[in-house]
Order: sequence, then structure tokens, then C-alpha cells
Amino acid sequence: MRGRRAGGGIGFREIKMNLKLRIENEFAIIEFDQPDSKANVLSQASMTELQEIILKLNARNDLRGVCILSNKQDIFIAGADIKEIENITTVSEAMAKAQGGQKILNSLEGLSIPTIALINGACLGGGLELALACDYRIAVFGHKVKIGLPEVKLGIIPGFGGTKRLPRLIGLRKGLELILSGEAISANEALKIGLVDGLTAQNRLLIEGMQFLKKNNCKRKVYKPKLKGGFNIFLDKTYLGRAILKSRTKKFVLKTTKGHYPAPLKALEVVAKNYSSSKELALLREARVFGELAIGAISKNLISVFYLVEKYKKQKWVEAEPRRIHKCGILGAGVMGGGIAQLFSFYGLPVRMKDLNYQALGCALRQAREVYEYAVKKKKIRPNQAVVGEGLISTTTDYSGFSNADLIVEAVVEDMKIKKSVWKEVDVFTKPDAIFASNTSCLSVSEMTEGVKNKSQVIGMHFFNPVHRMPLVEVIRANGTSDETVATIVEFSRKIGKTPIVVKDSCGFMVNRILLPYLNEAGFMLDEGINFERIDSICLKFGMPMGPFSLVDEIGLDVGYKVALILEENFGVRMKVAEILKKAYAQKWLGKKCGKGFYIHKGKTKFPNKEIYNLTLRQKSNVSDEDILKRMLYRMVNEAALCLQEKVCAQASDVDIGLIMGIGFPPFRGGLLHYANSVGCDKIRGDLEKFAQRFSNDRFAPCDYLKKQGRFLT
Repeated sequence: MRGRRAGGGIGFREIKMNLKLRIENEFAIIEFDQPDSKANVLSQASMTELQEIILKLNARNDLRGVCILSNKQDIFIAGADIKEIENITTVSEAMAKAQGGQKILNSLEGLSIPTIALINGACLGGGLELALACDYRIAVFGHKVKIGLPEVKLGIIPGFGGTKRLPRLIGLRKGLELILSGEAISANEALKIGLVDGLTAQNRLLIEGMQFLKKNNCKRKVYKPKLKGGFNIFLDKTYLGRAILKSRTKKFVLKTTKGHYPAPLKALEVVAKNYSSSKELALLREARVFGELAIGAISKNLISVFYLVEKYKKQKWVEAEPRRIHKCGILGAGVMGGGIAQLFSFYGLPVRMKDLNYQALGCALRQAREVYEYAVKKKKIRPNQAVVGEGLISTTTDYSGFSNADLIVEAVVEDMKIKKSVWKEVDVFTKPDAIFASNTSCLSVSEMTEGVKNKSQVIGMHFFNPVHRMPLVEVIRANGTSDETVATIVEFSRKIGKTPIVVKDSCGFMVNRILLPYLNEAGFMLDEGINFERIDSICLKFGMPMGPFSLVDEIGLDVGYKVALILEENFGVRMKVAEILKKAYAQKWLGKKCGKGFYIHKGKTKFPNKEIYNLTLRQKSNVSDEDILKRMLYRMVNEAALCLQEKVCAQASDVDIGLIMGIGFPPFRGGLLHYANSVGCDKIRGDLEKFAQRFSNDRFAPCDYLKKQGRFLT
């Protein structure tokens, strides 16, 4: 397609119209506007168009500056085209892609006239690298603007010059912080550290951009990072300071990633070396490391998880339209009830919380306050936001204030009789169209709400502990639950920052049902004489956030044991509870909450509770690390296959997203069933059959669904 754009008489051949160019008042204006997309990405096509525009601009001598902006609402440029990165198969191909982008952004940086990026929203990855190649940056006020280099979250590093340009602009310490964390910052924070040069209103963005260039006499940027304090200057400007910063940062990265994610360590090496290197050498080093990481399994898995997360952000579970939730009631002021109340209030919802006594309510309020205080300490919110949030939570020992609630969430003790009684009581005090949601972790939602008049508005809403951190909500569709109720809770879950998955009302639902065989098998191995510290260590090496015994201590053995008994009652020998769990429960070694479980807990430290071994056979076992891991993981895979077989969940990706977000299954593995595919279903079946023969136990028997699968369709 050939065409001529209006403005200044400049001719421009538009290839795909990802970019538009016009001339206004002696300023060139480049507009990113990718067709048929809500976001702009730096695809090969858009980069080619940008290069063509730069060549045209270089041929002119009548321009005072260049303004780069986006025509997408709340999005500047979301980054490089991840599909293109995903399809890369060789280091040389990846290097060529990085160097191609570097060349174009070098051309942008090399324009003889000043350039300014006008940031109206998300400015991430390659989008920020483009903005960094400009002389100046102005952003729009407000929470819509997010600026960062998230590449490490995809298992790669910035490849279009970000490792050189960002530290040059904001200093080595801050540059490392942004690149290694992959976190995005607000416009205000960006201004504070010198990443942007000014803030303005959306409707004045272009005007302010032109005026900014005029105020600076249309001169090129002189780079001088805003370094506050002598120590920061020492870290940035001296060889010794940079060495200290690198050493401290490396220790922090290893502690955080446990060595499972190579990208942050590689990024650290590249940034540290590039800071004092020539641009030419720095970009070559960046491209080479980008290429090595881009073809690795970890990057491919993390990209797969990225697509998975994006899919579940907009997964349409039913066709019905959701209703709005304006006010909520919480039944039960325990750990979960208090956590849910805090979460709802954080998102601006008035919450009425009921319990039998004010002592429990006081504990829940303190719990909410601690979460808010921590958020203020970490500068995630301002102190006044915490005050407002806390003020949205009110308490009662009766049902006053529940009559106008749109959503009632029950979070009382995991006992069917008590739950039935509570639902029967509250039904009298609520309005007819109120939605009833249970936070049960394993009990039948259909059964507990038998006494509720309107069955269509009954649903399960299973949060995970700690509520403010765990991103998953299992939405349990009970018998008679309407599509409208499902749609309302799915949409509401997203409004409060969670990712919902819809599952069938079956004992344990999906996540806990898959988790319990893992925990039980760890218990069986401890009964066999295998050191529980060793088991925990093996799981940590695999990438789990904590070992099974540490997890039991965190959950609380009283909670875990009750869930385990319910699953054993429903599923029989396959879910038989390990004897060690029964014995530890009898000793009231409940875990972190009482200071003693499989570990002794003192403040933030813990050490093994050696008394546990007095409850086992104390025999020696020669089981390999590999078999220890297989016994736990393959039982999880088998149970996941059963969940698919019984249609507890609709698809294999439900399992992967559920376990990543619900129990912290390592994202770099791609999810449980993604991992199973990499091992091979045939091999998993074979190993399960060997374990079944070795132990003469049906808990290892592969289910029919697993027997039929060549691979899971994730």
C-alpha cells in the first residue's frame, strides 16, 4: 500500500500502518497505532516502519524535534512481540533479532534533532527501550502509567539496549533494581528517579511535549543520573562501589531465585559490565546473552505461563452478564475471614464482618491492619489509603448490616453441620438477590446450603492463604448455581485482583485434591524412615516455594489433617492419610501457629523438630532423590488426570494455572501438566506402575485418563 500523509508535504510509504507520521509546527509526530489490536508491540513490521520513518526524518533539515506517542488508550508500547521471541530456535536467530532492534533504536538515538517519548500508559520492555533511546520522556499523571523492563519474568534480558541505557539514565543501583525485579513503577516514581522528565494531563500530552522541547531550546539530552546521598554516588561512580553493589545484589538474587532462574544473574553480569563499556561492546554483549537465554527451556516455559495468565484474565466461563457487587458480608473472623475482609476493603468495598465474639473480631481487625501497615512500609500504598481501607471494615456479633449486602462470604470452621447452620441462619437476614459464597476448602457447597431458599445464587469461592498474596480463587459451581451467579463471581474475583478458575462441586475441588497426594506421599516416606528435611530439600531444589512439611506447618496441621480425613473418606485408599500426620496431630504439633510442628518456629527462624522421628519406624531407607520426587509429583499428575477424567476441571490448562497460582508450583516448569508433557506420559505411567508393584498399593495405580494420554493438551 502506498500513500501520502498530510502535513508538511512529507512523503511516506506506509507498509502496514502500524505507525503514522505527520508534521505539525516544525515537529515530526510519530504515532504508534497497531491495527486490530488493543496494544502496540514492537513487532518486526512496526520496527521496519520505524526505521523507514527515521531515514525520512534524517533527510530533512527543517524540523525542530520529534514526538513519539501512542493512539492506544492507556498503552504506550507494551513491549516486543512475544510470539516472535517464542518462535526463535537458535542463538544466532535471537542475536539477529536483538541486534536488528538495537540498530533501529541507535538510529533513533542518533537523530540530529531532539526526541521525546510521550507516555500515556503501559510502557514496558521494548516500549521502554524505545523511550530510553529518546532524549526526553514525559508521562501522564495517574495509575494507568506503568513503566518497566519485565524481560526477566520471561526468562530473558532486555535486548534493544535497555541494559546500557537505563543505568546510564537513572544510575547503576536503580537500574539494576528495575531490570532484575522486572517490576513496573508508577509515573510518580519514574519522575522521582529521573526516568521521566515531567508529568502532565492526558489531553495536554502532545502540547506539553512540544513545549518541553522548545523550553530546552531543542537541544539533545545531557545524561546525568539523579544520585542522592554520598553512598549512592560511591556505589555508582567508583570501581570498589560497583563491585560491592554487584556482590550484594548477586547474594540477594540467589536468595530470591534459589538459582532456578538464570536471567536475573545473567542480567546482573551484563549490566555490571555494560555500565563502563563502550556502547558498541555493551550492545553486542546484551544481544549475545539475550540469544542464549531466548532459546532455553526456562524462557519457553515462562512465555507459556505468560500466555496462560493472559488467557485466564479474560476467560469467559459462561455467556451470562455479571451483576455488580457493592457491599459484602463476611461470616467468620478467623485467618481466612479476616484476610478476605482486608482484601475486599483494599478494593474499596464496604465489608460487614460477623463472628460469635468481639475477641475474634478484634484479631481479624489487627490482621487487616498488619497487612495495610506492611503495604505502607513497602510503599505500595500511601498511609491515607490504609486508613480508608481499614475504615471500610465494620464488625458485629449479630446479623445487623447484612440486609443490604450483595455478596455474603462464609469462612467459618470446616465442619459441615456448622456451615449448614450458619447458612440457614443468614438466609433470613439477607435480601432476595444476595449471592451466598462459601470459602470451604473441600466440602460440598451444594450440601451445606441445602436450607438456602434461592439455590441459583449459591456458589463456592475458595481463597488461598494468605489471601492478600495468593492470586487464585477457585469458583465452585454448586447444583443449581445460575450462569449469572458464576459470571458475577468470576468478574468480581478479577475486580479484586484475583485469577478465577471455575471447577465442579466435588470433594477437595481441584487444587487441594491434587495437593493432598503430594503431602500424603511425603508423610508415607517419612514413615518409611526417610528424613523429612531431606524430602523438603529435594522439593526446594525442584523449585517448589517450600517443602511439603514446611507447607503443612504453614497451613496448620489441624486444618490440613481435617481436609485430608475428608478426602480419605470420599476417595478411599488413594487418599489414605499417612500415619505420621495422624500421630503429629495427636501430639498437637500443629505447626507455625503454635510454634511447633515438623519444625520448631521461633520468630522468623525455624529448625527441625527431631521429636518427630520418635513417631516413625526409624528404619534406614535407600530411596534415591529421583524416586522421592517422582513418588510425590507423579501422584499429583495422576490425580490431575482424574480431575480431567471426572470433569472437575474443563481443561489441562486449568490444572497448570491453578497449581501455579494456588500452591506456587514453579512457573519455570510451565505448570504441572506442562512438566508432565516434558517427562512423557508413558514414562510417568510406567513409573507409577512400578511403584504400585513395589509397595503393593493402589494409591499409585494410573487412572484410565492417564493411560490413554500421549500428552496433556495444555
